[in-house]
Amino acid sequence: MIKQRDGSYAVVLDLALVTPSDLKRLSEVLEKYGVKLIKFSESQRMVIVGLSPDKIGEFCNEANVKLAPATGRVIRSVKFCPGNTLCVNGLQNTIELAEKLKKFEGMELPDKMKIAISGCPNSCTEPAVRDIGLMGTKNGFKIFIGGSAGRKPRIGWILAEDVKPEEAEKIVEKIIEFYKANAKKGQRLGDFVESIGFEEFKKAIL
Repeated sequence: MIKQRDGSYAVVLDLALVTPSDLKRLSEVLEKYGVKLIKFSESQRMVIVGLSPDKIGEFCNEANVKLAPATGRVIRSVKFCPGNTLCVNGLQNTIELAEKLKKFEGMELPDKMKIAISGCPNSCTEPAVRDIGLMGTKNGFKIFIGGSAGRKPRIGWILAEDVKPEEAEKIVEKIIEFYKANAKKGQRLGDFVESIGFEEFKKAIL
């Protein structure tokens, strides 16, 4: 929840893929609660602006939606493109992998973590500048670590290439576990990798 100037809140919904019927139901509830503005976050989630803080629980129940982790030292919503399920350029199934990685969302870590998956080298989700980025290629996924597009921009290190989809989830889990167990509070993944050296980090994961 993100407080607004007028005392209301903006909330990020855990909605990445929706049907027309989902949108119809949501629209009716939004009108009931007087919401006048909807935007979309950097991670492609729907942001509802202008909810009264004491009505957020009721709103979620009526709309049958959940809030996505959007603040704090946690793993944020996984960002993904349509991949080869829908896009003509897609080389890998990003939707399936994103569903598998969804279990990590909201996990508390030394600092926030952003994960992005792209289905091809066009990199629409910008995996090279995310804490963990997976870029689809014809032979699997290229995995980036430690990227950032914020105050300290950095292109991530390439941890592995030609990773099969069934192995990508395991590698991401190892990255998260090692980072959580060893990084200092307030230390982003890229800063942690710098502190111990990329080769040392790679040795611990692969």
